[in-house]
Amino acid sequence: MRKNLYFTIILFSLTSCYTYQVKKQADPAADNKLANNASPQMKNTAGSQNPNAQQAPVPVNIQEKLSPNKNVKIDVDGKSYKIIVDRWESDSLVAHPVHQPKKILKFHKNQINGERIAEKRFSQPIADIITVAAYAGIAATVWFLLR
Repeated sequence: MRKNLYFTIILFSLTSCYTYQVKKQADPAADNKLANNASPQMKNTAGSQNPNAQQAPVPVNIQEKLSPNKNVKIDVDGKSYKIIVDRWESDSLVAHPVHQPKKILKFHKNQINGERIAEKRFSQPIADIITVAAYAGIAATVWFLLR
C-alpha cells in the first residue's frame, strides 16, 4: 500500500499542466453554414457568389506562428522537435531545444509542417485532475491518521 502511495505522489509531482496543442484553423464549412443562414437581403447583395463553391484552404504563415521566444513543438521532415524560437534569418528559423540553450537548430521554412505547429499552453482539465487527486490524497491521509 505504501509503495503505491509513494508511486502516486511521485507520478503527480512529475505531471505538468502544460501541453503542446495545435491551434485549430477557421472551419470554412461553418462559414458556409453561416452564409446560408444569412438574411435574404444579405443573399441578394452576395448573389453573384456561389455559396456551394469550395473555398481554397487559407495558407499558413509559418513566420507569424513562430514568433521569437515562443515555446513550440514543430514537425520537420517527419521528426518532432520541442524548441524555443530565437529569430528568423531570411527564410530560415533559428531556434534551440527547450532544455539546451547552447545548441542551435536551423530549419528552412519549407521544411516545417505548418499544420502541425503546436504551442505550449496551460491545460485546465489536467490542472483540475491534479487538484482533485491532491485533495483526495490529503483526505485519505487525514482519514488514515484519524482511524
